Amino acid sequence: MKTRTAILFVCMGNICRSPTAEGVFRARAEAAGLDLEIDSAGTHAYHIGNAPDARSTRHAAARGYDLSCQRARKFTSEDFERFDYVLAMDHENLEILLRACPPQHLHKVRLFMEFATHYGSDIVPDPYYGGPNGFDMVLDYVEDAADGLLAALRKN
Repeated sequence: MKTRTAILFVCMGNICRSPTAEGVFRARAEAAGLDLEIDSAGTHAYHIGNAPDARSTRHAAARGYDLSCQRARKFTSEDFERFDYVLAMDHENLEILLRACPPQHLHKVRLFMEFATHYGSDIVPDPYYGGPNGFDMVLDYVEDAADGLLAALRKN
């Protein structure tokens, strides 16, 4: 019997946005004293086994978040069973998840930015092909949505 709430962050390759979300949310949940299962995955198998992008790791470390122990993995159908929240970083990955999701688990699949309270974007933009400002923007958005998700979890 599962006792902890389980949260999964999902992007395309699991090397930029979703590991950043995992790292930020893990730090915030621990600081709040919450015992949660937190993980991340990608909808594509491009980077399985790789550490997060060095730029993500560097920008996260500058704000006090450690991504160094994470390794990319591909999302699996078992994740729908295992996790209470399956949070996509953008519409493309949301659609991939929704197409694969069994009907009884559809309520778990959402956009992560639905929990944001300060930024009006509904997605966390992919910084991979852009400059360093994109990685800071990802952190800004992820911190905002992480705080909103923590507030939602405390209510429930």
